[in-house]
Amino acid sequence: MRKKMKKKLLNVMLAAAVAVSLAGCSGELSNEYVTVTQYKGLEVPQPAQPEEVTDDQVEQTIESNLSASATQEPVDRAAQNGDIVNIDYTGYIDGEAFDGGSAEGTDVQLGSGTFIAATDDYAGFEEQIEGHKAGEEFDITVQFPDPYSRNTDLSGVVAEFHIVLNSVSELVTPELTDEWVQENSDESKTVDEYREEVRSQLEENTEASVQSELESSVQSALMDKVEVKEYPQEEVDALVQQMTDYYTQLASMYGADLSEFLETYMQVTEKDFNAQLEESARQSVALDEAMKLIAKKQHLEPTDEEYEEKMTEYAKEAGTDDVDAYIEQVGEDTLKTAILREAVTDYLVDECIQVEQTDDQE
Repeated sequence: MRKKMKKKLLNVMLAAAVAVSLAGCSGELSNEYVTVTQYKGLEVPQPAQPEEVTDDQVEQTIESNLSASATQEPVDRAAQNGDIVNIDYTGYIDGEAFDGGSAEGTDVQLGSGTFIAATDDYAGFEEQIEGHKAGEEFDITVQFPDPYSRNTDLSGVVAEFHIVLNSVSELVTPELTDEWVQENSDESKTVDEYREEVRSQLEENTEASVQSELESSVQSALMDKVEVKEYPQEEVDALVQQMTDYYTQLASMYGADLSEFLETYMQVTEKDFNAQLEESARQSVALDEAMKLIAKKQHLEPTDEEYEEKMTEYAKEAGTDDVDAYIEQVGEDTLKTAILREAVTDYLVDECIQVEQTDDQE
């Protein structure tokens, strides 16, 4: 009888141990905000294999790089399409100058479409400068587009502009020579070497695009396995404010307030935009909570030294050597969150299962 009881007790203990073991292998993680039901072996679509970089792509990239280093050379001739002109202008409606219609020393590339375009009845602003030489003063007549997002009061209005043409310059694109390569490349010395450098860069960009697609798929698959209990509202609000500030600054670059910018350039009302922003912030914060749990479980949290190295790398990618200023501008907490997310995403990519897509699934 005692042996049977011992055996029964042993079986119960073994069963309990197995249950604990299975629970530990389930991959479920939880905190006060989210529960991650699975994070290992996430199934994601296998990205399409990158196509081979062609000679035409290499040459197009080189032509683009040469054009980017073009210089302005003054010319003693009439302005033509593609030239850079420097002008003073004053706009009049019914003989009266109007607000925002005047400027001095403005550079314009003719044909760029920067200024008022042609309508059925009037030629475009830039088009009417063509044919004039530096030192000339003349008047042009244009019609504002209808609608005109930057100032709805001017929609469809006909206006006259007095133009002072200060200078005319043409863009001179350099030739691809060994000398140009040596001045513009840190790696190559000859044209042939530069072509190979460009090819390598294009291949790296293609591979990076595939990797980015895979990382995005893994994060999306993870979110499908995340159950949200509660959103940390303080973090959500902070992210919403950060994104709102970004779009407000972007709107100011277009000479518009946020509401006008959203409706004109993004075709969305401010109310709908705010709702989208709130939902996006919630998803992002929930993802970061899941990332924290996985990082802790798998010991992926970067050390202070690793955080510093990554911040330096991020600053360099942003085009600055002043790491402290970069950290102050972006925010240390924001950077640490991004670095942790990168570390966990790399882990998830390594652990994921890439499923080949059939024609029906694509």
